[in-house]
Amino acid sequence: MTRLELRDVRKNFGALEVLAGVSLDVGAGEFVSILGPSGAGKSTLFQLLTGAIRGEGEMRFDGAPLDGARFAFMPQRDALLPWRRVIDNATLGLEVQGMKRRTARERVAPLFAEFGLAGFERAWPAELSGGMRQRAALLRTVVQQRDMLLLDEPFGALDALTRAAMQRWLEGMWRSHRWTALLITHDVREAVLLSDRIYVLSARPARVVREVAVPLPRPRTESAALARKAAEIEAGILDTLLGQPNSRSSDGETK
Repeated sequence: MTRLELRDVRKNFGALEVLAGVSLDVGAGEFVSILGPSGAGKSTLFQLLTGAIRGEGEMRFDGAPLDGARFAFMPQRDALLPWRRVIDNATLGLEVQGMKRRTARERVAPLFAEFGLAGFERAWPAELSGGMRQRAALLRTVVQQRDMLLLDEPFGALDALTRAAMQRWLEGMWRSHRWTALLITHDVREAVLLSDRIYVLSARPARVVREVAVPLPRPRTESAALARKAAEIEAGILDTLLGQPNSRSSDGETK
């Protein structure tokens, strides 16, 4: 069943055309990624989905006009508040929704072990490793029990080894929970490891230039056969991306 459906979504910032008719869909329990050149408008698309900005075109969820409140959003940085302990960072989204802190803690506490954070409930964010901070941020995101996860390059700031470990951890968590998820990433290998399907965007103004199925068995193990097939998919995507020039706005900022 299709949950998220975008048709001919467009966005201009003044005279700057960023999205020029993006169409895609995400099914229930599906993990879909969006890849594109730097500055193609991937983050702009997420801003439209969350209602932070407005554009043109049709955006529907479960067949109805899109309500940004349906999404739980995880940004590029973990955005943990340094003056709140880890458990209180994890409950923040629930408290913003009006849940009492004690009730929010009761909902969050049983999940700490599953997220590899048992024993760190009372720690400060500065006491956590980069990977632990990202797991805490994801816990804060998913505990809100929204209909869909939006993940905006959640591991982009991590070192290579930590990022690889977090990608495999997330793939395992997704298999356990079957969240409906849409990921923005610049990492082709990450997209292939995590996704059921991948949309490749053109340079700005962005359009979908390719939709790639990832018919790899799960779990995405380290077997030689699986690695060869994944490498073939990655190579095809890279061929498409390398044919797209990088694009930047007139002031040098990417969007």
